[in-house]
Amino acid sequence: MRGVMDPELNDNIVDLGMLGNVEITHDGVVTVWIALTTAGCPLRAQLRAESIARVGSLPGVIDVVVETTEMDAEQKRALMNRARLNAQTTAPTTEIPATTRIIAVSSGKGGVGKSSVSANLAAGLAQRGYTVGVLDADIWGFSMPRMLGVEGKVQGERKDNGRPRMQPLVRNIGDKGGSLRVLSMGFLAQEDSAIMWRGLILNRALQHFLEDVEWGQLDYLVIDMPPGTGDIQMGLARMLPRAEMLIVTTPTIAAQKVASRAADMARRGHLRVAGVIENMSAFACDHGTSYPLFGSGGGQALADEIGAPLLGSIPLQVEVSSSGDSGNPTVLAAPSSASGVAFNAILDRIVDEVLPPIEMASCTARMMDLLNQL
Repeated sequence: MRGVMDPELNDNIVDLGMLGNVEITHDGVVTVWIALTTAGCPLRAQLRAESIARVGSLPGVIDVVVETTEMDAEQKRALMNRARLNAQTTAPTTEIPATTRIIAVSSGKGGVGKSSVSANLAAGLAQRGYTVGVLDADIWGFSMPRMLGVEGKVQGERKDNGRPRMQPLVRNIGDKGGSLRVLSMGFLAQEDSAIMWRGLILNRALQHFLEDVEWGQLDYLVIDMPPGTGDIQMGLARMLPRAEMLIVTTPTIAAQKVASRAADMARRGHLRVAGVIENMSAFACDHGTSYPLFGSGGGQALADEIGAPLLGSIPLQVEVSSSGDSGNPTVLAAPSSASGVAFNAILDRIVDEVLPPIEMASCTARMMDLLNQL
């Protein structure tokens, strides 16, 4: 029965947990029970025919009867978990180097400042001297070009193998040699043009951005994810299973509860949730009084709920929105402001503790270096 495959999940029905009881009578009649994901599964006839053909070819089998049932909720969860793991082991080859730290900045809902966080993290990492790729995976709601101050059109180049490669747009940051390599639908469409694509096309666009772009060597790849738990998120888990997710929320209970769904989806897709960032934590007026306009404690509550560290809280300040509109993120335009200080503290934790850059040198290279020092 391991030879009976579910063509949609590309796995055999035994390992998928679809094979139930098997009865063998003395007169050579074999009855096989198969649990389907839905009672009206369109593959039912195909699975029945293949089961009959395989079992019927065994010596001593006179007749084969296939009975179908529907999986219960626990069986369905187990099947989907295995299907996701299988998808990761067959992830397509991308142009993202193996030594690149991949940070997917996500949220359960829109309006929590996820893109502002993405822009500041990317710019702050580049300012520290790292080469940072920025993938604007929010295909419908792209905003990275304006927030990072990068303009232009994507250029293509056909390589020796005949396959075209897109070139990300580059912005150099600071005096430590850091740079941003940015790719967004904003370089392929007008800023005020609606992108009216459905799920399969969105996934295909993400695939092009990962497979057909000459990213070059990157220390970090920051992905500004769309809000929610849809096609792009599932596609990322399949194509970049080593990505690690940062969840952005505001202090409100509503945002916290919705953000927990993004964390749940990440873990169902076997992605690590590296931390939580609380945005719009409080507003501090000029005379020093702090006002928690959206409540307080939501970021820590979410971190405790999902078992991930709270990396920091970003206060509500005009500088964050105005610097994003001008293409100069807060970490560059106002590093000494309360929000700039908070972003830099988060960046310190990312670089030093949570997601440090991957060493380029191999174990053998480090050992030879030590020998040379003797």
